[in-house]
Amino acid sequence: MASNPKRTFVLILCSVLLVAGVARGGNFYQDVDITFGDGRARILDGGNLLTLSMDKASGSGFHSKDQYLFGRFDVKIKLVPGNSAGTVTAFYLTSPPQGAHHDEVDFEFLGNASGQPYTVQTNVFSQGQGNREQQFRMCCVHRLLNVESDTAYYPYASRFYVDGTPIREHRNQAARTGVPFPTRQPMRMYASLWDAEAWATENGRIKTDWSRAPFVASYKEFAASGCTSQDVAACARSNVTWMHQELDTTAKARLHWVQKNHMIYNYCADTWNRFPHGPPPECAAAK
Repeated sequence: MASNPKRTFVLILCSVLLVAGVARGGNFYQDVDITFGDGRARILDGGNLLTLSMDKASGSGFHSKDQYLFGRFDVKIKLVPGNSAGTVTAFYLTSPPQGAHHDEVDFEFLGNASGQPYTVQTNVFSQGQGNREQQFRMCCVHRLLNVESDTAYYPYASRFYVDGTPIREHRNQAARTGVPFPTRQPMRMYASLWDAEAWATENGRIKTDWSRAPFVASYKEFAASGCTSQDVAACARSNVTWMHQELDTTAKARLHWVQKNHMIYNYCADTWNRFPHGPPPECAAAK
């Protein structure tokens, strides 16, 4: 990545790695709190591994102890193997508490029927408004049950990465369209495994096979590097490399290739009849 001459700053939200890779620091005992699951979430291996499980009664989840205005978050995730239809394994940032004006940036891995690849869904909420989904069908996730994803979030753009490759860039068009962009509210990192059989797999056509429960997803090597200050100007002055990074020419080419070959839904080219009055205004501004 090349330096951005305008000195804009970045929040890299998620890096999810399920194949062998460089070890990253962090300890779940020190870095996160279990949020729900009544014992279904477990920290193991001296704090290096956290497993989430889900049965018909409940899923489970955790969030980071700290809140970040901007930052980079890395983790390795092993998705639910085999027939995971109806399940969602999530890794995302959101500004607590959720409500009418919350901000959120999502990675959701939608479960599959056996023999089908996972669907990777991304979304961006600002001031409580979402409906900005893009979905990707990732062959490598199906083959390895592994995925590496990264998300970069700037005051002017959010970026999402899988296996080190950018798959999406959501630009900040607030100045041109008036559509708000999440830049002002500190967020925690959240992760969860939960039941979404009403919509997760083939729009709900394939339901969860509860005879396979409990479903289990594993998280390891979580690391957060971010700005915990709620002062935007102070965060902008932070002298960390990821604060001032841009996509280079190679990364832009890879982004375009993934969008052409792996994207299966784009809210700006909606095929689900969700926007009777036309796509959101930032879609036209981005062209």
